[in-house]
Amino acid sequence: MALTFTPLVETLPSSVPFVGPEALERRTGIRFRARIGANESVFGPSPKVIDAIAQAACEAWQYCDPENHDLKAALAAHLGVKPENVMVGEGIDGLFGLAVRLFVEPGVTVTTSLGAYPTFNFHVHGCGGRLVTTPYVDDREDIASLLDLARREKSRLLYFANPDNPMGSWWSGDQVQEMIDNLPADALLMLDEAYGEFAPDGTLPPLDVSNPSVLRFRTFSKAYGMAGMRLGYCIGHAELIKAFDKIRNHFGVTRLGQAAGLAALADQDHLADVVAKVAAAREEIARVATSTGLKPLPSATNFVAIDCGRDGAYAKRVLDALVARGVFIRMPGVAPLNRCIRVTAGTPADLAILAEELPVALASSSLA
Repeated sequence: MALTFTPLVETLPSSVPFVGPEALERRTGIRFRARIGANESVFGPSPKVIDAIAQAACEAWQYCDPENHDLKAALAAHLGVKPENVMVGEGIDGLFGLAVRLFVEPGVTVTTSLGAYPTFNFHVHGCGGRLVTTPYVDDREDIASLLDLARREKSRLLYFANPDNPMGSWWSGDQVQEMIDNLPADALLMLDEAYGEFAPDGTLPPLDVSNPSVLRFRTFSKAYGMAGMRLGYCIGHAELIKAFDKIRNHFGVTRLGQAAGLAALADQDHLADVVAKVAAAREEIARVATSTGLKPLPSATNFVAIDCGRDGAYAKRVLDALVARGVFIRMPGVAPLNRCIRVTAGTPADLAILAEELPVALASSSLA
């Protein structure tokens, strides 16, 4: 049988937004000694989450609640909104896919920053959208440029992350609120707050679910330590949230994921402990970088971008040298951001390995 794809699919390249550490291990035959590249929480989930998953495993023969009722109610109570203002889905990436599908079709324009989180772009291309970009300024997504571009190009969606991946930079909540207040008519802001729990107080503007021009995306993958569960949520105006029900996978969130999310929300002490450990790890990463003559950038996330002081080719040599020595890290993919490598907060043992191997990687990279 001859396969017939849609015209849109025929035009798309086969691509994966990220190469996972497991794939790198298979490719190189090297087992990573320090897995500090994917912005996972090496500190893990709450012990209460692990207990909840174990108990829910006995019920894995049952389908999940397709309405995610209990988890939505718990999230709403935690956030101070109503359940109809919350959508639960398969991580932020899955929710991005649904949101883009709701608003983007061939010819629709979407604005983002050049070098920002690539999975969002992946969904835009997959729906045939037209992506327009503006560069970072001083290693931050530039609010003024994004607004100007979205207004000029009549964009339907505008993507903005605060705090930002891959640079770790952030804007104050007041500045983000000003951005919201100045959105172009008919534009919808996709506000990615995946790293919000790690940010300084005042980074996230107050929730306003009466505003139909903003969707805010958050996750259990980062601070809650549940990246492997694929669990995220979106907050917004009730009519926006209701529209997700038209296209979502109603059984996409597993029964184990629902139990894990409830237990994670109920253990805010664990969350606070992880945030403190991440802050300490950021300081240690910065110390290691500085000790080798590199420049760590300020970060409000669970990773630190480190300026290697040259171009992207040099930073890639440093990354490859670390990978060859069993240290998994990543780097931004677009110049000039790709002069940096990016290191996730790790345990003291992880960062001791980094401290040992980074000078070696730099020496070999300089000789290449």
